[in-house]
Amino acid sequence: QVQLEESGGGSVQAGGSLRLSCAASTTRSIFVINDMGWYRQAPGKQRELVATITRSGSTNYADSVKGRFTISRDNAKNTVYLQMNSLEPEDTGVYYCKATVIVPVGGDYWGQGTQVTVSS
Repeated sequence: QVQLEESGGGSVQAGGSLRLSCAASTTRSIFVINDMGWYRQAPGKQRELVATITRSGSTNYADSVKGRFTISRDNAKNTVYLQMNSLEPEDTGVYYCKATVIVPVGGDYWGQGTQVTVSS
């Protein structure tokens, strides 16, 4: 009923930049999303929070990405973005988008993930 499609991952050298996008969609006529966010999972590690943004635009970042990453959203397009600058090898992992949906069916929905690889 709700789908999230991520794009923008890839490979980059340390110090480079990438921009991730995640578009949420539904077949229902009414679609209300509360919080949206990005999480990542490195090989052998648990999934961790990268950044979140509320519907009104309040943001929250993991300490490791503060000052380097910027999360934003376009409510009209039901899309969340993650601008990643000054990338480090430690940022390597699969990045997942999450949306906390209110309508049509409440709950947390996840994207399929997009790979980000940063080489030194």
